[in-house]
Amino acid sequence: MNPLTHLLTGWVVANSAELAPRDRALVTLAGIMPDIDGIGILAEIATEQTSGALFWWSKYHHVLCHNLGFGLLIGFIVFWAATRRWMSTFLALIAFHLHMLGDLIGSRGPDGYQWPIPYLLPFSQNWQLTWKGQWELNAWPNILFTILALATTLYLAWKRGFSPLELVSRKADAALVSALRKKFGEPIRARL
Repeated sequence: MNPLTHLLTGWVVANSAELAPRDRALVTLAGIMPDIDGIGILAEIATEQTSGALFWWSKYHHVLCHNLGFGLLIGFIVFWAATRRWMSTFLALIAFHLHMLGDLIGSRGPDGYQWPIPYLLPFSQNWQLTWKGQWELNAWPNILFTILALATTLYLAWKRGFSPLELVSRKADAALVSALRKKFGEPIRARL
């Protein structure tokens, strides 16, 4: 799946509990961080026409950070940095594993390559997760899932008063929430 889908999925997971903004950010980032091993594409593109081409994306994407070892590292970092440690760590591990699941079912390349996930690394190289029904990255199920994640994110922003934009700009976050509430009205608050 594409990084935007992973980000939105992580955000939805982060909103399944009452978390402080920092904790929401940690859970959200846990859902997208495995794709940091895709940064090698920059070196690969920059050197593809040279005799010393670096195939860092081709060799290492879905290897370095798409595994249990990296998931445990994320869990440790979230536990250390979060306010609600146990809840945030639990949700971060869910977001991380949803990333793995999303890539398992929807990351086939246009050439048919299935990006196996070496889930047990660095502890074992014997288990590569693949699924023969894996759909292409730009297939309709991925697009539909992204649309649903975006719709859920916008609903949560309207209802709860914050969006993923809070990760980068409080002003942009407030503007989005204000625009949603102007368009759809104020959410009804539960009375006790």
